[in-house]
Amino acid sequence: MAAIIRRDGVRSFVLFTVGGIELALPLDSVLEILRPPALVPIPLGPPALEGLARRLGAVLPVIGLRRVLGQTGVGAGEGGTDDGQTKAARLLIVRHNGQPVGLLVDRVSGLSTVDDDRIAESGAAPDPSIDADLLAGAILAGNGAAGDGALILDPGPLIERQFADLGRGPAGIADFSGAPQPKSAAALRQDEEQLVVLTVAEQEFALPVAAVREIVPVPETVTRVPRARPHLLGMMTLRDALLPLIGLRELFGLDVRKGAGRGKVAVLRTAEGLVGVAVEDVREILRVPRERIDAVPPLMAREAEFEDMDGIARLDGGARLVPVLSAERLFRHGAGNGAGLGGLAQRREGEVAVAMDAEAERAEAFVVFRLAGADYGLPVAAVQEVLRQPDAVTPLPNAPDFVSGVTTLRGAVLPLVALRRLLRLPEGHGSAEPRGRVVVIAAGPARAGLLVDGMAGIVRLPDGAIGPAPVVSQAQHRLIRRIGALESAGERRMILLMDPAELLDMDQLADLLATV
Repeated sequence: MAAIIRRDGVRSFVLFTVGGIELALPLDSVLEILRPPALVPIPLGPPALEGLARRLGAVLPVIGLRRVLGQTGVGAGEGGTDDGQTKAARLLIVRHNGQPVGLLVDRVSGLSTVDDDRIAESGAAPDPSIDADLLAGAILAGNGAAGDGALILDPGPLIERQFADLGRGPAGIADFSGAPQPKSAAALRQDEEQLVVLTVAEQEFALPVAAVREIVPVPETVTRVPRARPHLLGMMTLRDALLPLIGLRELFGLDVRKGAGRGKVAVLRTAEGLVGVAVEDVREILRVPRERIDAVPPLMAREAEFEDMDGIARLDGGARLVPVLSAERLFRHGAGNGAGLGGLAQRREGEVAVAMDAEAERAEAFVVFRLAGADYGLPVAAVQEVLRQPDAVTPLPNAPDFVSGVTTLRGAVLPLVALRRLLRLPEGHGSAEPRGRVVVIAAGPARAGLLVDGMAGIVRLPDGAIGPAPVVSQAQHRLIRRIGALESAGERRMILLMDPAELLDMDQLADLLATV
C-alpha cells in the first residue's frame, strides 16, 4: 500500500522529470542531489539497477527511474547518451533502511512548497503508466486538477520492488549489508614456477610472481631526479609512500621508438628496497613447469649484461622464448648497475619498506581484470594463470550458452567460460582489446578458463580499502560480497571482488566442470 503524505500545513518537495512525467519526492527524504558520477556496472542485479556509485566513502546502488517506469529513449536535455542519461540528469540520494540509494532522473525542475489542499491521494491523479503502489500521493495544479501537477513517489516500495528476490530480515525488508568473503586457494605445485609476462619495446620478459608485490597503472605525475641516469625515471607515490621508478626499456637499452607508451608499473622487492619498474603491458600470468625453464647458456652467463637473468622459459612448445629476470639482480644490468639505483632506492628504503611491510600484513593480493567496462578481482591464490585467448576452441556439444568450448592446457582439457554471458552482462560493451585474456582459476577439483576483456594488473588492497558490497540480489551476494577501492591517477577505482568457489558453482557450471 502506498504511503500517505501527512497534511500538517505545507510540505516541501523536490520536483523532477522522468520520461516526460512530472514527479516529486518529499524534500526531507532526499539527502543530496548530485550530477551522476561514474557508475560501475554490477552483474546479476535487477533490470533497473544502473550500477554502483561511490559517495563520501560509501558504495551505493543506483536505480534508473526510467527503467522502473518503463520509459525508453533519451531523456530531456542535451547530449543524450545511449543509456538515456543527459547533461541535465541528476542523482537523488535517498535513505532506505539506513542505507543510501541513488535514484537517477532526467532533470530536476526545482524545489516547491505546497499547501495541504493541493496534496491528494494518488488515486486522484491516476497515470496508467505508473503503478499506484509506487505513489504516495499527487500534487494538484493550482486549479485543483491534476493536469500540470506532479505525482509523489514513495521511495520505499519502489526500492523494495527492485530487490524483490533478496532474503527478508525480521522486518521483511531488503538488506543491503555485506558480509566477509570466504577465502579459497589453489596450491602451486612444487615443480612449477608462476611467472608474470611483461612487454617492453614489443619484447617479452618474465618475473616470478613471488617477486612482484603488485602491478598498478603508471601515475600521471612522476617527479624527476636531477642528474639521474636515463633509466631512473624519477619518484612516484604509492599509497602515501615514495617509490623510485625505473624504465625497463632504458635499462635494457631497447629501441625507444617501439612500444613507446608506458602502461603499467610492476612494484618489485629488491635488496635495495621496493622499486617500481615501468613496462608497456602485462601480457600473461603463467604456471610454467620448472623443466621448461632452462639455465642461461654458459657463453651468455659469463657476460655481465646477462647476470640479471634467472633463465629462459620455453613456451608454446618452444616457439616462444621468454627471459626470466631476477628481481634481486635486475638493477646490476649494464648501464643500470647498482650505483645508479642504490643511492635513489636506499635514500627511501627505510620509510618505503617499513610502510609497505606494515601494510602487507593487513593487505590482500588480487589479480584484477576488465569486463564490460568494470574492474573485477580474484584472489591471487585462486588464479593459476592468465593467458592470451587461443586461436582455436573446440565446441562442446549440448553445453550451456556461456561455455565457449574447450581447449588444452599442457595436455589437460580446460573448459572456457564466457564470463559476460555467465554474469548476464551486455555483449561488446567496454572491450577495448581485440583479443582478451583467459583467467584460469581453480577451487578444489574444479578448474575453468574465464574469458575476459583484458588484464589490469595485480594489486594489494589494505583492509581499510575493502568494504562490503551492497546486496542487490541473492546471486550477486553469493558471488560479490566485497568491493575494493584503489587510488589510480588521482581517481578512486572500484574493484568488484569475486569469490572463485561461488563463481565455479554458478548455474550448471559446477555440474559441467565435473564431467569435463
